Amino acid sequence: MVPPVPTSPYERQRRMSNDAVQLRSVTKTYGTGDRAVTALQEVSLTLPRGSFTAVMGPSGSGKSTLLQCAAGLDRADSGSVLLGDTELTGLSEKALTLLRRNRIGFVFQAFNLLPMLTAEQNVMLPLRLARRRPGRNEVREALDRVGLGDRAGHRPSELSGGQQQRVALARALITRPEVLFGDEPTGALDSTTGRQVLTLLRELTDREQQTVVMVTHDPVAASYADRAVFLADGRICGELLRPTAQDIAERMTKLEEAPC
Repeated sequence: MVPPVPTSPYERQRRMSNDAVQLRSVTKTYGTGDRAVTALQEVSLTLPRGSFTAVMGPSGSGKSTLLQCAAGLDRADSGSVLLGDTELTGLSEKALTLLRRNRIGFVFQAFNLLPMLTAEQNVMLPLRLARRRPGRNEVREALDRVGLGDRAGHRPSELSGGQQQRVALARALITRPEVLFGDEPTGALDSTTGRQVLTLLRELTDREQQTVVMVTHDPVAASYADRAVFLADGRICGELLRPTAQDIAERMTKLEEAPC
């Protein structure tokens, strides 16, 4: 008897490989002719499930382009991108939209909360967009996960910057994404508040095996990750495992002096 196709995100994730994301020889160029800029050049990278990876590099190195291609926000010109066992390269725009909505979470430097909605209502938005009615305690539990269960009825103007980013994080986590992508998620926060958000990301990986991929320019932020991957001129230039902030700062200095 043929087993049923898994439909829940939990069963789907259980059946997948141990690799959350794979980039295989990905190249991305913007513009044409003399104005063409190659943001990524034959980049291959594997992001294991349940890991926390920081992506670093000098300005213009291709960090954000790598994240956008890995998350299905932009299409590679060549090569392939896989989310679990799903090849993104040939998907239609509609299929990519559904994939991002159901299987990927995003946190950006800007909190992007709707000011007229409460924290609870902001967190609920991805479910409403997916035309899914949240469970009775689902949204409150998402806020509890980021330590804001007692702020559910507050609007963004009544929250600190760090609290707003945690609401944005709860919103990203409400769909139980396979991968959480962060683009400078602590860039708009002071050092103390930034550490609180980074500690939360670290705990999500350790406690819940949440896969996290974070672009950052900050060596301290990157030191919270399991691995720091370095880019320069659109190419992977090495990595550090369990890096310290000092190790990362030294590697970044070398990259800026002599790119790979």
